[in-house]
Amino acid sequence: METNKSENKQNEAAPSTFAQTFFHGTKADLKLGDFIEIGINSNYGQKNKAKYIYLTATLDAAIWGAELALGEARERIYLVEPTGPIEDDPNLTDKKFPGNPTKSYRSKDPFKVVGEIAIWQGHSAEQVNAMKGGLAKLKGQGIEAIED
Repeated sequence: METNKSENKQNEAAPSTFAQTFFHGTKADLKLGDFIEIGINSNYGQKNKAKYIYLTATLDAAIWGAELALGEARERIYLVEPTGPIEDDPNLTDKKFPGNPTKSYRSKDPFKVVGEIAIWQGHSAEQVNAMKGGLAKLKGQGIEAIED
């Protein structure tokens, strides 16, 4: 009996399109296909030229990124694909959250915007104010939120 090769292929495991989802929280107005790159003024700290760009595999960390970004623009959460290697974010990993439970990473290579999360729930005003107060306290001690 002859077998149909196309029928056999249907039973094979297909590669997953979404092996890992990454998010980027910001107040920047980006479009699908745009690239987030280093060298742009940072949304945080002293707004220096960014030496790294940041992404996370958790929606909660991306929400914090959007809520804490400087400026008055609308908070946004983008789905992004890294175009090169990523590394653990040393600003969080093993300094504030050992083991990187926030799944926060950084890169010098661009991230491609592949989508936007349109509906998400932010933190309470009390939580955001407490976080901003803590960051202001650190800044007063000479400690920046992002160390390159």
